[in-house]
Amino acid sequence: MRSSGMGARSGRLREIRPPFVAAAPQGARVRTRLRVSPQDAIVLEALGAYLGRLAGRDLAARCAQGRLGAAELKVSRRERKRDLTGLSSSRLAGTITRTSQDQWQRAEQNLQDKAGTLRARVRKIEARLKLPAGDRAERPRGYASQAERYEKQRRLQALRARLADAEERIAAGRVSVCRGGRALARARHHLEAAGISPEQWRRRWAAARWLISADGESGRRLGNDSIHWHPGERWLEVNLPGPLAHLANAPGGRYRLSCEVTFPHRGGEVAAQAESRGAVRYGIWFDPVKNRWYADASWRVSPGPPPALEDLRLQPVLAVDLNHGHLDAWVVLPDGNPAGPAVTVPLGLDGLPASQRDGRLRAAVSELIRIAKQHRCAAAAVEDLNFERARAEGRERHGSRPSHGRRGRVFRRMAAGLPTGQFRDRLSQMCFNQGIAVIAVDAAYTSRWGAAYWLAPLQDKDQAATGHHAAAVTIGRRAHGHRARRRAGVTGTVQRNGTRRATPRAPQARQANRDNGPRQAPRQPPSRRRKTGQATRDHPPPQATQDHSGPPAEPILTIAQC
Repeated sequence: MRSSGMGARSGRLREIRPPFVAAAPQGARVRTRLRVSPQDAIVLEALGAYLGRLAGRDLAARCAQGRLGAAELKVSRRERKRDLTGLSSSRLAGTITRTSQDQWQRAEQNLQDKAGTLRARVRKIEARLKLPAGDRAERPRGYASQAERYEKQRRLQALRARLADAEERIAAGRVSVCRGGRALARARHHLEAAGISPEQWRRRWAAARWLISADGESGRRLGNDSIHWHPGERWLEVNLPGPLAHLANAPGGRYRLSCEVTFPHRGGEVAAQAESRGAVRYGIWFDPVKNRWYADASWRVSPGPPPALEDLRLQPVLAVDLNHGHLDAWVVLPDGNPAGPAVTVPLGLDGLPASQRDGRLRAAVSELIRIAKQHRCAAAAVEDLNFERARAEGRERHGSRPSHGRRGRVFRRMAAGLPTGQFRDRLSQMCFNQGIAVIAVDAAYTSRWGAAYWLAPLQDKDQAATGHHAAAVTIGRRAHGHRARRRAGVTGTVQRNGTRRATPRAPQARQANRDNGPRQAPRQPPSRRRKTGQATRDHPPPQATQDHSGPPAEPILTIAQC
């Protein structure tokens, strides 16, 4: 079976990369809700707005400096931190300068990705414009009509202009960062479409630009000098800058929240990290839509070396196939055979905000972990998916994937909506917390080979099995080191009631006609419609009941049963 792309034109299969064990996460973060009082909310809003203004000023200074080398960046951060220390504190100033540098690096990476996408689209259009319109003999093919070719020439000019602007900005080190998010900034001009009022937008915009965060430092009391959380007494304190010292209610210019603060999820790990004087980073933020305050705690972990792949192959593996709107899984034993029923976990991520998408993804991963524990699986096997090329070329993507019309839009929407990276990262993090490893396998031919070799026997075992479940079985077999094709002559999954048998049946007597010849099936009327109606014929009346012959003493075997 040939693959799509270069492998299909050359008639050779694509080389399948060996599976590997995904690396464990290097950090952890947990979140809890803060049930603050009105006075607490006033203090937190004042602190967030003050530190947010300092962060905006520092980010503007960092963007004005452009691209810097390692030595120049070190000098720049030291000078900017010195200017901010007198207005806040040394730890808060360090957090602000680090955040500004992270935002600048992310903006530069986004600009590089934009330029790469534009280059890929320009190359694709130029390659197809070299061929005459309507030429279907060569690959890549030319455009279908002269009108489409003309529109692509116009689009090529626009893409070249955008690419030149992006390359100029990259060469000059000039990036743009919007504190608060560009989506929210664009919504200011379309409030009716967003369904919010100007007051609600201002509230969201202000909350998005607040900053209440402090990096941890090992060896310090409770792991952080600027924000304290006491695990035993369950209180949270923040260090107020000099201009806000009049709002303090604790010694040393600190403010202690009036509510109890606990971390229900992994709170013991946070407490152990804080009590051992390990570095713990805290962040406090506000959700204006729900009108709630939250606190985050994050720290570094040392997962150690990942388990060996040979050891994981000695136990069952939960193979998972990621699809648009659902996850399909099946437990695969070390010998490569599927066990248990087919598993389908719905996702439904279309049209949801990022927070709800992440919540549903977490719920789906939790269900997979529950199934893996139920079947005592040592690892979860997933495809090492990568849609970078399809996302980069966009509508210019041509080949086995649709690129035009409704099918093209559906495919691009599906490729953009598949949370491949987010699902892989979330699965690795949550499985690591439960002691389950993650095996990444090559995604080549899993759907094709699964449908060709495993779909029929799986449907004999479970009628709910689909091609996605067959692909999951292929993924699990590849994680165990087996090939996708089943061995010839192997008994099917259902031996007693199924159509496949381990040995051939004994010959049965065939029913004969009057001349002792093989009986033929009665002739069936043709399926095509007749233009003229058939002649009406008088059928003989039905026989009397007593004239009907009774049932035979022994069952008569037909040709289909033999």
